[in-house]
Amino acid sequence: MQQVLRILVTAFTVVALAYVGGIVSAQSPLRQIKLSEKHLDSFIASHKDMAELMEKLPAETSEAAAQAQIDAVAKKHGFKDHNEYNEVAANIDLVMSCIDPKTKEFTEPPVLLKRELDDVMADQSMPEQDRKQWVDELTERVKTAQPIQHPGNVELVKRYYDKLEPLQQ
Repeated sequence: MQQVLRILVTAFTVVALAYVGGIVSAQSPLRQIKLSEKHLDSFIASHKDMAELMEKLPAETSEAAAQAQIDAVAKKHGFKDHNEYNEVAANIDLVMSCIDPKTKEFTEPPVLLKRELDDVMADQSMPEQDRKQWVDELTERVKTAQPIQHPGNVELVKRYYDKLEPLQQ
């Protein structure tokens, strides 16, 4: 049961990373939303409570009871429910994954993946079988990667970057 709970809580991260990586199929793409300052403030404020809840949930907690507790924490911080929390988290993570931590420069997901593909293709130190696998995988990701639909999200996340970056650790 505890494994199910961990899967629920980490789902938003997986969705965001899969979206950026192009793993999510056309049937279930990440729904990009327009983020607001309230979303980011609420996400930052809720992070500690969500992390503590996940640490303290007993393994024998039913899925329904765990869901109720997760919803309660989300609502406490201004979210409609855990789904809205996850959607906001996934959209934040999508933008954060495209910001260079050193320069704070943003690169659209398709461009970022194309660069990664070029780097892998040029890497002669990688075993040929591994490189071929990475090239095939990245080629598919490049085909399905979508640009950020709400450009204002980029500027907003950049303004909050220093508060968000530690939460991704």
